[in-house]
Amino acid sequence: MSWVLLFIAIFFEVMGTTFMKLTEGFTKLVPTILMFVSYGIGLTLMNLALRQLDVSIVYAIWSGVGTVLITIIGIFWFKEPATAIKLISIVLIIFGVIGLNISERGH
Repeated sequence: MSWVLLFIAIFFEVMGTTFMKLTEGFTKLVPTILMFVSYGIGLTLMNLALRQLDVSIVYAIWSGVGTVLITIIGIFWFKEPATAIKLISIVLIIFGVIGLNISERGH
């Protein structure tokens, strides 16, 4: 159940970050409210996941998966450039998260 909570938390964190972009510097009320609500739900669910999972693994997955998803959203929704260095860096983040999970299982 903790893994499910973590991935739902990541979903809300990604939503919060997307809404942050849409707030246009806190000038748009609805995206601003949705940003705070999304982050609140995401952090609450991550906190609940931490009852059963190690903080190092939770935070690595939280930040890594969130970064990858936000980069994809940035490229496809906000039309940010998909440079070679950006794509290579995302692949390295994915390998890093996988490596942390493998190292934890071997412990």
